[in-house]
Amino acid sequence: MKLYGFGPTRTLRAMWGLKELGVAFDYIHVDLLGGEAQTPEFLKINPAGKLPVLVDGDNVLPESAAIILYLAEKFPEKRLLPDDIDERAQAYRWILFAMTELEQPLWRIAKHSFLYPEDQRLPQDIVLAREEFRLMAAVLEAHMEGREFIVGDRMGATDCVTAYLMDWANEEGLLDGFPRLSAYLQRMYARPTAPQRIAEAFASVQPAA
Repeated sequence: MKLYGFGPTRTLRAMWGLKELGVAFDYIHVDLLGGEAQTPEFLKINPAGKLPVLVDGDNVLPESAAIILYLAEKFPEKRLLPDDIDERAQAYRWILFAMTELEQPLWRIAKHSFLYPEDQRLPQDIVLAREEFRLMAAVLEAHMEGREFIVGDRMGATDCVTAYLMDWANEEGLLDGFPRLSAYLQRMYARPTAPQRIAEAFASVQPAA
């Protein structure tokens, strides 16, 4: 398997899934800042020009959450998804919750903070996105009472998807007042299989002074 990725992007999430499974893969660095994701060669791999992308034989799969779910299905013995159908349904629920209710406001904050050209940024949208994130984070905070993992009693696909978002939220100062989520963040990144933290990965792709 090959993982095409770049530093502090959702590549970290896909890498987490691979490391939890303990499967061999080749990492191929794509210089996002240098425009490599927009070259004709890369656009043949992912026409959206985004990272990460997992290539497993003839299977070419973008979208980090889809990569996590594919890996969980490919290696069922690793139990990244629960065996029980009802518990598995909860895993799907919380993965979709993470991608829609938690990731989207964080993405809006990033776009209006530094990704969009300055004349297209909307400061008010950052304010709204921060409020929206905290409302939905409160839902997960309540869910985590008495829990070590989001679903079940072991690390799973849901955690691979969501723990990365907690680190992202922490970078924005959005976990203040959420002690369970803050503890969950520290617990997940204490795992030997955890990828780099976002700040560390970001620093690693900055040009030398």
